[in-house]
Amino acid sequence: MIAALAYGFVTGVLLCFTFGTVFFSLVQNSVDNGYRSGVKIAFGVLICDMIFVFFAIFGTTLLPSIEGFEKTMAGVGVLFLLVLGIANLFKGQPKIAYPKTRFGNFLYYFSTGFLLNGLNPVNFISWVTIATYIRTNLEYDFQQVLVFFGFSLLAIFLTESMIAVFAHKLKRLFTPRTVTIFNKVTGVVFVLIAFQILYTNFLKG
Repeated sequence: MIAALAYGFVTGVLLCFTFGTVFFSLVQNSVDNGYRSGVKIAFGVLICDMIFVFFAIFGTTLLPSIEGFEKTMAGVGVLFLLVLGIANLFKGQPKIAYPKTRFGNFLYYFSTGFLLNGLNPVNFISWVTIATYIRTNLEYDFQQVLVFFGFSLLAIFLTESMIAVFAHKLKRLFTPRTVTIFNKVTGVVFVLIAFQILYTNFLKG
């Protein structure tokens, strides 16, 4: 059980440093708008991952059988990432009018994290692959699987929250020029990942 706990926690930490869209969005928003925005994004990612883990553990049989569902989700993800990427490439120093109400502010960042994580099919496939591995190769029983994934999710939320806090504390290093460059790098990353999803799901033979 201790091994399942430790492996789960380490897996969660490692998944946070894949330097995908969530990582760059976390850093960018924490620098631009404070670490609380990053924590809200991390919470959106957590809820999305909890849904993924649920289906990874209990099987995809609970999902509705919709023809072309995966490709539709991939297509929406490509569009979402392209819009975010292009917006980052062409905007200067960020001065976006975010929702002023507490709920609107929370919903904006929460949905950003949820959608960035959820609209990339690779994330769901990763959880299913991990679930298969720990059951077949590590021969975990149901209780060990729950412990493994529970601590994986905890590690993801804690690590992403720490990334947000440290990014905000290092804000003084991000001059207007540096922030602009970082935003453009983030935009390029989003666009590249969008094309990767497009190629994998629609163009690859």
